[in-house]
Amino acid sequence: MVEILTALTTPNVIFRHADALAKPCLLSTQPGVYAWYFREIPHGVPLEGCHHLGLYTLLYVGISPARPGRQTLRSRIKTHFRGNAAASTLRRSLGCLLASQLGLRLQASASGKRLTFGSGETKLSDWMEQNAFVTCCIHPEPWTVEEKIIQWLRPPLNLDGNQDHPFYAELKRIRHTCAEQAGHEGG
Repeated sequence: MVEILTALTTPNVIFRHADALAKPCLLSTQPGVYAWYFREIPHGVPLEGCHHLGLYTLLYVGISPARPGRQTLRSRIKTHFRGNAAASTLRRSLGCLLASQLGLRLQASASGKRLTFGSGETKLSDWMEQNAFVTCCIHPEPWTVEEKIIQWLRPPLNLDGNQDHPFYAELKRIRHTCAEQAGHEGG
């Protein structure tokens, strides 16, 4: 566990948007754990207790895959950088927090089952290109360590396994409000 925490908090490399989408891509095709650092912090996100790496603040950690499967660090990180709110909890939380600033609004997909920011996903991707950075470390079974990593690092944008975080209830409320405005229940 110490090796993972060290790799995430004192990384040898931190990837930018361009690194994640470059061909060839520098991100690993192995399973593992990743940590998201941000230059600009969405309004209202508390920074007390957050890990800082120079000018960047760690706000979210994740794993890939969530259970045995074929997803990799590379595929998951690319989804966060260029996917949509339906496929990325990180994007959904960021978009809800940045809704006023970026003019974003959750909306139902054509099927009505998924919520995205529609054409606003591009604005969110552009914001992430300027402000989001990620580091990762390989781990053969990341689902076995995710909860402990969240407990140790306590990133404010994680919801699962982070119910005791002071920002948890507020982030849930903000996400729920955005979902309600889109005509959906839940957040």
